[in-house]
Amino acid sequence: MSRHIVKPSKGRLLIAEPSILTDQSFNRTIILLTEHSDDSSVGFIMNRPLHYSLRDLVPDIDCDFTVYHGGPVEQDNLYFIHQVPELLPNSIEVNDGIYWGGNFDCLKELLNTHQIQPNDIRFFLGYSGWGSQQLEDELRTNSWFVSKNKYPNIFNIKDESYWKDQLLEKGGEYQLWANAPSDVQLN
Repeated sequence: MSRHIVKPSKGRLLIAEPSILTDQSFNRTIILLTEHSDDSSVGFIMNRPLHYSLRDLVPDIDCDFTVYHGGPVEQDNLYFIHQVPELLPNSIEVNDGIYWGGNFDCLKELLNTHQIQPNDIRFFLGYSGWGSQQLEDELRTNSWFVSKNKYPNIFNIKDESYWKDQLLEKGGEYQLWANAPSDVQLN
């Protein structure tokens, strides 16, 4: 599958190539890059909801927002991205109104008083990370393709169709893979 390689950067999406369908960690994933430099890259899988709510993991937060699998690194840690920096001090801007982290005590209070809505924030266990040049190597070996985030609100995306929609938009051979069963050996 030949293609023009778009450079990764903060706020862009990594879309798993069909060539990694057997990779259980990243099969059919879409990752929002929250950091990208010569030294490392960090991102969160946007389309892997877990069977946990925030309340299950942090009992003193009265909130049933879904928690997502962010990636295979530090899966015991909770991370979050959001679009309400005016409410959360110490947030780090990723790109285009998307922010990473912030004051957790303040966040707990906002969640307990229902001042943050599910379409404002997403929580993750773990993250996806790459060392120096590792992501570039994976791009060269067709593990990922990079796309701009074209969604007006990335937190509203339907999880089950996210990857398929990206492939259909790319067109060509990708349209065939978009409709392939999740276990291609069953085909």
